[in-house]
Amino acid sequence: MIELHTFDDPRAHSNALAKAVSDALKASLAARGAASADAAGQTAHATLAVSGGTSPKPFLQSLSREPLDWAHIDVTLVDDRWVPETDSASNAQLVRDTLLQNAAGSAYFLPLVDTAKPLEAHIAELNADPRRRLPDVAVLGMGEDGHTASIFADAPEWDFAISTPDRFIAVHPGAAPHARVSLSMSALKQIGQLYLFIAGQKKLDVLNAALAAPQKNAISTLAHAEGVKLDVYWCA
Repeated sequence: MIELHTFDDPRAHSNALAKAVSDALKASLAARGAASADAAGQTAHATLAVSGGTSPKPFLQSLSREPLDWAHIDVTLVDDRWVPETDSASNAQLVRDTLLQNAAGSAYFLPLVDTAKPLEAHIAELNADPRRRLPDVAVLGMGEDGHTASIFADAPEWDFAISTPDRFIAVHPGAAPHARVSLSMSALKQIGQLYLFIAGQKKLDVLNAALAAPQKNAISTLAHAEGVKLDVYWCA
């Protein structure tokens, strides 16, 4: 099911999504009993996964100022490029510079990339790591080719990416630079609260085409999956 929220003003677009994500995280913390200690004496946490790129910067900055119990929120990424965090293409660097500031500075960050290890070995470690919980809330982006996360239709891993039960996958896009670490399609389908943050008529057209009939791209595959609810925040 798709619910479309439309905006004419970019600031209102970013602020509205920040408020929606904040409310969803508060609900997740409440559901997990964040106010009381669990049997191990540790307070429950909620997990947020965000996307990189240039478009989310104002949203991430707005979210960083939301009055949340950030010390009990774990932040991670939907996907990232296989580059060092010092590289300008790193989504982890973007998150540190925009989201992990202000009130959100006390959140715990779980990056996806460690280039000191071979990519495939690192993916295996991610899938075996008990700290890597399925996100409670995720904010997706979308490319004009219909990819979301780093699930690219032109990647040799496409069939695996949309079918594996593994949570994390390696992706080598055909047309986009850099190998990637990404949540798989099965992981995206299981996330309780999914948001899509996009802007411009062209991306709305791509989304509408993906909704009209199943296509070989990630956003269409996700949108047509049974039981998936996607809140789309779009600005003209």
